[in-house]
Amino acid sequence: MALVEIARFQDVYEADLAAAFLASHGVEVTVTERLQTTIDPLMQRALGIRLMAPAAMADAGRDLLARAQAGEFASDEGDDLPPRSFAAGTAGVLMAAAAFAGGGFWGSSLPRRFRPFPWLGMGLSILLFSAGVGVIWVATKLILDPP
Repeated sequence: MALVEIARFQDVYEADLAAAFLASHGVEVTVTERLQTTIDPLMQRALGIRLMAPAAMADAGRDLLARAQAGEFASDEGDDLPPRSFAAGTAGVLMAAAAFAGGGFWGSSLPRRFRPFPWLGMGLSILLFSAGVGVIWVATKLILDPP
């Protein structure tokens, strides 16, 4: 059974959602390039994530994805999530700004060569070192050469 490409995505999660949607409508699909993109996330943009289906189901899959893109399956019910408060949005922005200022998220899966250099930590270290040297210099001047 020959597989043909029915869609290409830039994000593996978007491809998984599309695959689950098609599977719920009876179209058998396979998400390709999953191994390469999970080992090296930068490859997602380079390779793209393909949805492959048997040739007999390809047209039905493309049609379903086009109808979903047009909004045919959307409902007027809205979200079941409560609206976000201003405080929650502000807290998220502040946390993101603090993480950016601190050199990024060190718990990420990025290799060391792609991690940002911790400029804030280096700046604070230099500042504290300079302040310590200044205090020692002033103290020795006061002790050795009193006014």
